[in-house]
Amino acid sequence: MGIIAWLVFGALAGWVASILVGRNKEMGIVANIVVGIIGALIGGWIMSALGGTPVTGFNLGSFVTAVVGAIVLLVVVGMVRGR
Repeated sequence: MGIIAWLVFGALAGWVASILVGRNKEMGIVANIVVGIIGALIGGWIMSALGGTPVTGFNLGSFVTAVVGAIVLLVVVGMVRGR
């Protein structure tokens, strides 16, 4: 059950981030999952770098952290691609 929960969590975080960045129409479910999971890693790294306590588990704090990380990822990828 754990891996399925992480996939759903990543998909939701990636989907919300893609909506906020305006790339929802370009991305499918697999891309949302990948962006959400990588975004969670980036968000956790950003929280640690800023001196915050990393948020773990499935809660609102970890979701917001994953969405913020996913937004950062989408913006950086967009800048590299020239969009």
